Amino acid sequence: MKRRCIAAFLAMIGVMISVAASLPTLAADDPHAKVMQSAALPVRAVIDNERVTVWDTASHLPPAAHDFVAITLSESGNAIFGHAGDTVGTAGTRTVIVELKDRPVAPIANNSGYPNAYPRPHIEKILENDRVIVWRYRWNPGEPTPMHFHDKDVVVVYLEDSALKSTEPDGKSVVNEYKAGDIRFNRRDRVHTELLLRDAASAVITELK
Repeated sequence: MKRRCIAAFLAMIGVMISVAASLPTLAADDPHAKVMQSAALPVRAVIDNERVTVWDTASHLPPAAHDFVAITLSESGNAIFGHAGDTVGTAGTRTVIVELKDRPVAPIANNSGYPNAYPRPHIEKILENDRVIVWRYRWNPGEPTPMHFHDKDVVVVYLEDSALKSTEPDGKSVVNEYKAGDIRFNRRDRVHTELLLRDAASAVITELK
């Protein structure tokens, strides 16, 4: 019995070490990061920069250190806005949490000659406030998006496996392959159009003000 208890304890320690090791190193003075990394929860920080920390979790997490957008993947990309101090996440439900750091940036003018990226046809606005605009968008086969200018940084959560061809005004293009649940941070001051190459594609897009 004693040996079984010791074995179980060692296995639990191994899981805690494994979870902690999978997290990137965040700012040393960020107490919330310390709490998250020491909690031995099924959570990982997939993006961390000067504007956001993005968590991917299937657990109920400690109170948020900053305002946030929570995107529930099991509900077709439903999104809610929460405030610092609110609890976030649901046990057993995969949720992407976009924590908004208190580092606003000055707006940039659109001198590109093209319209802003959003709104556009086939897009749905989920929510808007003084911090973010959150959209749900579906690309349609054979229908490229208008050539457009991104005036805001964005966090994109892809809801389906997809292949999107991105083409700049000079004709330079690249094909980007995404899996359902992939998360990307794309910086502003970009011009391009996108074309769905196969299957289906949809995403929840959080614009940062």
